[in-house]
This record gives sequence, C-alpha cells and structure tokens, in this order.
Amino acid sequence: MDIAHVVQSSVAPVFLLTGVASTLSVLTNRLARAVDRARRLEEQLEREPARRGALLADLRVLERRARYMNAAISMCAVAALLVALVVVSLFADAFLGLELAKAVALLFVAAMLCLAVAYIAFFVEVRIAVAALRIGIPHK
Repeated sequence: MDIAHVVQSSVAPVFLLTGVASTLSVLTNRLARAVDRARRLEEQLEREPARRGALLADLRVLERRARYMNAAISMCAVAALLVALVVVSLFADAFLGLELAKAVALLFVAAMLCLAVAYIAFFVEVRIAVAALRIGIPHK
C-alpha cells in the first residue's frame, strides 16, 4: 500500500473525528450550562428556603441530566480515541506490514458503538430537559 492510498483511507476517519469533536463541544456546553444553572439554584436555596422543595426538585433534574451528559461525553471521547487508533493502525499496517485489517475493522465498529451509546445518552438527556421545561408556568 502506498502513502497516497493510506492517506485516502484515513480521510473518512479524520472527518469522523471532526464530527465527534463537534458533538463533544455541544455536550460540554450543555453540561457547563447545567452546572451553572445548578450553582444558581443552590444560591437560591440559601436565599429562599420557602422554595426548598421546588429548588431541590430542579437540582435533582439537573443532576440526572448531568449524569447522562457525562456518559455521552465519556463515550464520545472513547469513540474519538478508537477512531484515532484506526488511523494509526492504517499507517502501521501500510508501513510495518502487520496485517491489521481485522483490528482496523474492530476498532471502527467499536468506535461506532461508542458513538451510538453517546447519542442515546444525549437523546435521553434532551428528553429529560424537555420534560422538565416550564415556560411561563410558575413553580408550585
């Protein structure tokens, strides 16, 4: 295998890495917003003890969302690592003649499974966020 072919073979995984990086950016931004919101709620909890029940309920929702976002971030990071290993394996296969075709395929499939799990966790987190959404409805 010549270098041109190896580079061509590695283009798709590199584009996939770009997509995973974009997903990580979205997830980390959502997590940061949830953390900021939780901090504000904790401050309110100290100032407004009469709203303790509603504020604690909101904090529980944020904590649950954060767990799903953390899982999605972790799975995306693992997927990115696996995709990077695919690219490294492609070059190792070409230059060292290690016959890594099966390893490349397994790494790629594992990356896709991790990415699928990440998107499932993201989907669940969004559903939780939408279910907890109150626009113009006062807390009781």
